[in-house]
Amino acid sequence: MRKPRLLYVPFWATYVFLYAPIVVLVVMSFNAGGSPYSFEGFSLKWYGEFAANAEIRRGLVNTLIVAAGTTVLSTVLGTLMAVGLARHSRSRLLDAIGVLPAVLPDLVLGIGLLLFYVWVQLSLGLHSVVLAHTVFGTAFVAAVVRTRLTHADTSLEEASRDLGATPVATFFRITLPQLAPGIAAGALLAFTLSVDEFVIAFFTSAPTEPTLPIVIYSMVRFGVTPEINALATVLLAVSFSVVIAAQRMTRLTESFS
Repeated sequence: MRKPRLLYVPFWATYVFLYAPIVVLVVMSFNAGGSPYSFEGFSLKWYGEFAANAEIRRGLVNTLIVAAGTTVLSTVLGTLMAVGLARHSRSRLLDAIGVLPAVLPDLVLGIGLLLFYVWVQLSLGLHSVVLAHTVFGTAFVAAVVRTRLTHADTSLEEASRDLGATPVATFFRITLPQLAPGIAAGALLAFTLSVDEFVIAFFTSAPTEPTLPIVIYSMVRFGVTPEINALATVLLAVSFSVVIAAQRMTRLTESFS
């Protein structure tokens, strides 16, 4: 039985609502004129403008440093937490605590981390943003890796232990290779979230070391320009690419399970 065509109207209307602003942003990034509201011809000059902007370059370097540090810490801690919760714990309370940073509002988490830094007298800088991003990044990595753990073959781990391998050797030689696609997907997700994150970085960064989202915010306050559209388009392309790669790795994980 064929479905009524009217059922597709809400479907496509939702997609238009979600992606029409993104399409407009991308199109206006190629605007030859300086107005962000009228298209005056095709040009790539705004990509050169933002690439030559020293403030944007500094924000980009800071963001990449933060994202790289966050990815490493979140991947290690998230993997260990996922293995611990899946293999050595059956506590629903610990499960809830593990995913809590991923569901807390960014505003609440940012203010809480700022108050914690003040309490322990930790100075603000890129290191404080890395630690802050690691808090929620660990939760996302743990969720992805734990999904992979549900498909892992535990009989291989049991056989390894029966043959005299130590728990550490079993983890590195048996468990870790099975989790590799899930770990890679979680790492890519943590990297993307760190690059795009603004609210928590706003509360936990030093004024002299802003990340790229903070730099963009400071520029947008005085009006949106094609230069901002070009920068946002590049960030959009990077984010989409990383998310798609993470999804493909997750599917690869499921196909080999």
